[in-house]
Amino acid sequence: MHIHILGICGTFMGGIAVLAKQAGHKVTGCDVGVYPPMSTQLEAQGIALTEGFDPAQIRLAPDMFVIGNVVSRGNPLMEEILNRGLPYLSGPQWLAEHVLKDKWTLAVAGTHGKTTTSAMLAWILEYAGLQPGFLIGGVPQNFGVSARLTDSPFFVVEADEYDTAFFDKRSKFVHYHPRTAVLNNLEFDHADIFPDLAAIETQFHHLVRTVPCNGLVVANGREESLDRVLARGCWTPVERFGTAQGWTIGAAGAVAFKEEFQGMLNWPLLGEHNRMNALAAIAAARHAGVPASFGIEALAKFENVKRRMEVRGVVNGITVYDDFAHHPTAIATTVAGLRQNVGEARILAVLEPRSNTMKLGVMKDALPGSLKDADRVYCYGANLGWDAAAALAPLGDKAQTFDDLDGLVAAVTAVARPGDHVLVMSNGGFGGVHDKLLAALAA
Repeated sequence: MHIHILGICGTFMGGIAVLAKQAGHKVTGCDVGVYPPMSTQLEAQGIALTEGFDPAQIRLAPDMFVIGNVVSRGNPLMEEILNRGLPYLSGPQWLAEHVLKDKWTLAVAGTHGKTTTSAMLAWILEYAGLQPGFLIGGVPQNFGVSARLTDSPFFVVEADEYDTAFFDKRSKFVHYHPRTAVLNNLEFDHADIFPDLAAIETQFHHLVRTVPCNGLVVANGREESLDRVLARGCWTPVERFGTAQGWTIGAAGAVAFKEEFQGMLNWPLLGEHNRMNALAAIAAARHAGVPASFGIEALAKFENVKRRMEVRGVVNGITVYDDFAHHPTAIATTVAGLRQNVGEARILAVLEPRSNTMKLGVMKDALPGSLKDADRVYCYGANLGWDAAAALAPLGDKAQTFDDLDGLVAAVTAVARPGDHVLVMSNGGFGGVHDKLLAALAA
């Protein structure tokens, strides 16, 4: 089968492309504004990319067009597909029908930590010799690719609550029908498609409804929102983490299940959020037959995901990090984790509020609190529908906003000194700011 993927350079659709290619299909695709790591991953897989959505691409005559949720009505190629009555379906539906149909699917859902937890879970199963397939919204460094197809009965999928496609407004994860479902946490996000938290809770309950009674729901026991989701009805055993009634982990790394010691987790990852991610992964892997002690051992060798506190370089004693944090809660936990690691050293936080929710300004009032542990804050405020300087005013003189990326780089470079930690946070390419910072610091 020849499939042509619209929106191929998104992390999810790029993963679909890799899986389809490994399954023996001919894969082509198109997108705009591509950037690593997905563009380089696709090139390495030998997948041909077309820039833009020119209607002339129908001449490729694929058997199926697979549509990413970045595509909307008015997209010229999509309009041509509709006008000609050509076959199309969404990425999640293609995944469900062609990959997950005969698998033991382990799906990781939640507002935060989906990518990291999915990567941890896949690595534990790999370490146990189970060779899982996976589709993850980032590149786990233990594997070097975001997606892999294997003959294993196990498949790990990052289960996103964002909508499926312009023609299917259900959350992606309702297509996956997992046997093991992780509910990592649940906060308000995606203000462009959800009116409030209750609407997202409804989608999470749709996911819970699809888990069989011989499956397992692994749920964060500290989240009232998830308690409300499960209270609507759950027909599956539930194991909670983060509470004494289920899975717990101490600051020193002691893991316990129902207060029974399971082992000591010794690893380099930062922050309480990663300890909670680890508990979720250990519990989910245990359901697939991997003893908790083995999961703990595996995580000692876990190398995290690209763009999750990834050190991009060290110049003149100044360390530059890349992190995907874009929601205020994720920003706060990322900064707090780095602070715990570096002590009194200065943290220069460089932020691009790029997600649809952040561009709408729904969470702008939470930004100052999320950045309070940083010593200096540099915000790239171009293309926002709100005044970033006004939103960050509670931080006083330690916050600056810029509409010009070169001006931001110059400002950071002017104050950075040996021993500083420059923490760059964005869910996009951020104009290559990491390399620009490293070059400017070296100069």
